Order: sequence, then C-alpha cells, then structure tokens
Amino acid sequence: MASLTGPVELLLTLDPRSERRLHEQIEQALRDAIREGRLHAGARLPSSRALASELGISRGVVTTAYDQLVAEGYLETRQGAPVRVAGGLRAQPTAPPPPSLIAQFSYDFSPGLPDLAGFPRDRWLRSLRSAWRETPLDAIGYTDPRGVPELRNALGDYLARVCGAAADPEHLLIATGFRQCFSLVCRWLAAHGIEQIALEDPGWHAQRLIAEEAGLTVSPIPVDGEGIDVVALAQSGAEAVVVTPAHQFPTGAVLSAARRAALIEWAERGDRLIVEDDYDSELCAGRVGALQGLVPDRVLYIGSASKRLAPGMRLGWMLAPSWMSWALISAKAIEDGGSEITGQLALADFIARGELERHLRRMRVRYRERHAALVAGLAVEFPDWRAVPTIGGLHTLVRLPAGTDEPGLLAAAARASVGIEGLSLHSYTATASPGLVFGHAHLAPPAITQGLRRLSTAFANR
Repeated sequence: MASLTGPVELLLTLDPRSERRLHEQIEQALRDAIREGRLHAGARLPSSRALASELGISRGVVTTAYDQLVAEGYLETRQGAPVRVAGGLRAQPTAPPPPSLIAQFSYDFSPGLPDLAGFPRDRWLRSLRSAWRETPLDAIGYTDPRGVPELRNALGDYLARVCGAAADPEHLLIATGFRQCFSLVCRWLAAHGIEQIALEDPGWHAQRLIAEEAGLTVSPIPVDGEGIDVVALAQSGAEAVVVTPAHQFPTGAVLSAARRAALIEWAERGDRLIVEDDYDSELCAGRVGALQGLVPDRVLYIGSASKRLAPGMRLGWMLAPSWMSWALISAKAIEDGGSEITGQLALADFIARGELERHLRRMRVRYRERHAALVAGLAVEFPDWRAVPTIGGLHTLVRLPAGTDEPGLLAAAARASVGIEGLSLHSYTATASPGLVFGHAHLAPPAITQGLRRLSTAFANR
C-alpha cells in the first residue's frame, strides 16, 4: 500500500458543551480512527499548529492530546520530524462487509453478461486519456442534460451508419442504461393518460417491473418465430408497445418483414408509440436496420453499452420522437442533471477511433465459438434438451422436455454454483413451457463444457 507523503486530512468534531475536555475529545477521536483502521500505521498527522488553526482552538490543547497518545503508544514523534501513527499497530477486527446483492457462481451462465475478460482495457484507457487531454475544462462542469455533444455527435453518426437509425443528435439523450431510459418513458406515458403498455411474452422481466413501477398496466403479447403477434397487439387495446425486433429476448426470433410492416401500420394508424429495445443487434449475424429509421416519429429507440462493452459502464442512449424528446430531456435534467461525463467523453473518442466497431467484430467471432461450444456440450450432457437456433448475440434459449421441474433444476444448479435463468422468469403465464436461458458469452469454451458437466451431475443428484 502506498504511503501518503503529506499530512492526512482529519475530520474531527469538537463539542464545547460536552463534559469531556477538548483535548480528551481529540484523543478519543484519534484513538478510534487508529483502532478502526481509518488511520494506518505511519500516517502523517497535521502539525499541532495546523490542527489547532483548523479547529479554532489553542495549540496547547492539541499538544496535550498528542503527548497523551504518544505516551499510550498510538503516536510517535522524533526531533524535527512530523507526528505519525506508531508503526506496528493493527486495526481492531471490524464487522465483515455486507454481502453483495448479486449472486456469485463458479459457472455463471447469466444471459446478460458479455465477455468481460474481452473488454479492451488498453484501448479504453487510451480513450480516457485522450478525453481528459483534449477536452476543455468547462466540459466537466454542469453540462447539457442530454449528454456531452462529442458523444451525441459520434453516437448519432454511428447509429445512422451501423444501425440504420434516423439519429439526430438534437434528440439523442444519454442516460445510465436501458432501465433509466425506459423508466423515463413509462413515467411520461403515465403522466399523459396512457394506462396500458404491451410487452413481449416471453420478454425481459425488468421491462415489466419498470412499467408497473410507473403505474402502467402490462399486456403480455405472444411471440413466435416471426416475432411479436401484431394481431394480438391490436386486440389488446394498448397504446404503446416494447419490442426487441432485431433479436427477440429471450427466444432469439427476428421480427419478420411482414410483422414489421404490420407493426408500423398499427403505430401510424392510431398515433401509437413503439419502444425499440436494441440491446445487442451489432453482435448478431444478418442484421436488419432499426425500426426507428423507418418511422422516427412513431418509434423511440433505446440502446446501451451493457452488452456491447460492459454493464458496469452504465451508459445508455435514447432517440425519442421529436414531439416527446423535450419532455424526456426535462425529466432527465430534473432526475439527475445529466449522466457522468468521463465515460461519455471516453466513449465518444472510442467510437471516433473505430474501436467500438473493431471490438464488436472480435466479439461476434468469439460469441459464435462459445455458442457452438454450448450446443455441443448440451448434446453430450442433455441430449433431450433443444437449443433454439439463434443468429448470435449473448444468449441461447433451451427448451426442456414437457414436465421438467424447472424450479427444481434451477435450485439444484444454484447449489452446485451454476447460475442460469429460467424461462419462467421472463414469462407472464404460469403454464409456460419449461426452459432455460443460457448466456454463452461470459465463459470460455472449456468453462462452458465444465459448467454443463457440473449441471448434469447436480441435476442427476437433486
């Protein structure tokens, strides 16, 4: 651990009305800080004159406190040297930190995890350094709540070129991810008298939680091999719908051309809103353009860095129709004043250098290999399970034989430290057929094979 060369900052609060004298209060505060490990051995304390000036008391009070702690062995002094915490002192044991809310598994097949080991750290650090070096100081003050213009311009160009979006930077809003974007949208809908929103069934369970938190009623709409059932959508009476047209989660279906046309007609005929969740289209083969590029006044497009780079970056973006963008920007400004600046500036540089596209090309190849390893491993360990064909991305839906105890299987997997999500988590009906959603992106092929082997043993012994 690196040692501090200058005096440490101390937060000492004195109470002149206390029965304890001032020097005793200083002594106790320093003793507690040393015992609890907040002041480490060798840490340099402020001089008696400096601390007295900061606390607004006489120097003699501080000198008395220091002398007492030197006598007790907590501090040490030498002629002409600063006061330091005595060497060899160990902090008293403290309570263990609270456990993480995120479960940890030896083999984690969570469908939302990209290959974190493949994150291009060196290239990202280069963009971070470039962002700090070339950005004017006023860029890190209070900024446009939509996000820094460098990122909105770079991202607008990228989304237009790669995803076929109608990406006007004026209507592009940077947020902390899909969840914040969708939460803002749901609250806007509820505030404008919309009571019902349609979601794909099965579909990502977090969408349902966010919509219901905003006070909306959710209408589940069936999904088949061509994507969402637009006839059922029209019959639902919903005035807004969320779709994953490029790569439906969790089935992997691509919205067919006929369904795309019908969905657009549904939106235009009733002045309705389509929310397009584009969570991983660049990681799929045979991509189709964004729906938003066809009807930007009826489609609100949301994307994020979570699957493309890493979830912990907490960066997302939203292209809203011009008639509702100002309201969403205002809500974002009220909520947090705008997202963190450093990551935005770095991502702008990362995109401008072409690093994002190079990274996504590498990941597409890697994820294809890992998907193949998953399918091969399933054929060996679970020959009666059926992996649904997919065009790529980070996950694979596996259909289980009828009557399979999905909850029991998930519990056995967790006991064996294998993390998977059940299809029931993302389904709206209790009678949904059993299935598992395997994330194949996070684990290398050997780990995928070993994880499936462990799962097979756990399932057999449950």
